Amino acid sequence: MQMRWLAVPVLMVAFSAMTQAAQCPELLKGSLPKLRAKESIDLCQRFAGKPLVVVNTASFCGFAPQFKSLEALNQRYKSQGLEVIGVPSNDFKQESKDGEETAKVCYVNYGVTFTMTEPQKIRGDDAINLFQVLAAQSSAPKWNFYKYVVDRKGKVIADFSSLTKPDDPEFIAAVEKAIASQP
Repeated sequence: MQMRWLAVPVLMVAFSAMTQAAQCPELLKGSLPKLRAKESIDLCQRFAGKPLVVVNTASFCGFAPQFKSLEALNQRYKSQGLEVIGVPSNDFKQESKDGEETAKVCYVNYGVTFTMTEPQKIRGDDAINLFQVLAAQSSAPKWNFYKYVVDRKGKVIADFSSLTKPDDPEFIAAVEKAIASQP
């Protein structure tokens, strides 16, 4: 009898994992290495059901000062569930080949606290799944600091060029729409 009671929590955990896998949007399937850390980020486990801003970054791009505005956005909306994901990329030849240098630019120079990954391919056939799905739902990044606003179901609400700053009223409206979306 006691063994049956022990099996119930195990079955509940297994069922929960299966349900979560079934509810994971295509956008969040897979994992990415966290910038300058020994851990990987399971995208589904960490971000499923949350509103997102996904941005491809580059340390040596003229738009790099947007890190400060992205961090301000993160601080303003994180209590409402918003997650900002920065994905460095050298696809436009403006990212360091050294993850330590990328981390210094993000964390030391700009005070980033939102999730950053190690540099990834974000364009073309060898782009990571996250950016393949973003491109399929909207368009591929045209330059560094291209921004996607994603609702709680993993659907792109809007995408914004590098020229759109994170404090732009249209961008903020899209972020607030994503926050208000239902999972």
